[in-house]
Amino acid sequence: MALVALNEDTPSTVGPADPAGSAAVVANDLVVEGLSKSFGTGNPILDKLDLRVPRGQALAIIGANGTGKSTLLRCCLRLIEPDGGRINLLSHDTTRAKARELKRIRSRVGFVFQRHNLVPRLTSLTNVLHGSLGRGGGFRCWHQALATTDRRREAFACLDRVGLQHVARQRADQLSGGQSQRVAIARMLMQRPELVMADEPVASLDPIAGEEVMALLSELMRSQGLTLVFTTHNLRHAVDYADRIVGLRGGKVELDCPARGQRAEDLETIYG
Repeated sequence: MALVALNEDTPSTVGPADPAGSAAVVANDLVVEGLSKSFGTGNPILDKLDLRVPRGQALAIIGANGTGKSTLLRCCLRLIEPDGGRINLLSHDTTRAKARELKRIRSRVGFVFQRHNLVPRLTSLTNVLHGSLGRGGGFRCWHQALATTDRRREAFACLDRVGLQHVARQRADQLSGGQSQRVAIARMLMQRPELVMADEPVASLDPIAGEEVMALLSELMRSQGLTLVFTTHNLRHAVDYADRIVGLRGGKVELDCPARGQRAEDLETIYG
């Protein structure tokens, strides 16, 4: 199934129609138009790719290695500079944003990496506090001993939401893989994001821990009504935790379908 392109001024609609016959209009948190990226060898990683993600949607991006899943997410935040195209993120054109504006846009997006990127020698609580650096607070966010009472209380609450308040004073390098990723998610919550991107968030975890982390991430996003975009090779996770599945192949969107009713084995064709 190919992606049906929408006119830029055409609103996305989700949910059932109301009694008057009109549908609820939902803004797009992410609009990608004609996105291209090449690293100078062979075919482009992204080839004039188009994608729209409505607010509040959980989107899973699947595809073989090298199809541009991670590159797409990083281009959206300009962690990697795109070669061409346009990206509108949270109603801001990130492709034209200057450094200061781009920093503000990034502060509204939570990014969960495959590698948890915690500071090993610091406590879980201090690592979570780092999530509020983009909201101001300066040096008081660097360490739990410097943080205000309100910031520490909020960091404890974020750890509690991921079930890890009991490891608040434990060093990050003493945590299990699943615990480490949960702390990374708590750090992301401390950021108070409006949209969350997760790049293979459970790829480094064992199956049980991976299932727990995906269930947690999905529940947190749905309870707050946040938009979630995640890449995965686990097709069952795509079916179970997404509203919509997009498959990439040859640098383009090859598949775009609702997650509900899909079978993981049927999605394997995207790897062919």
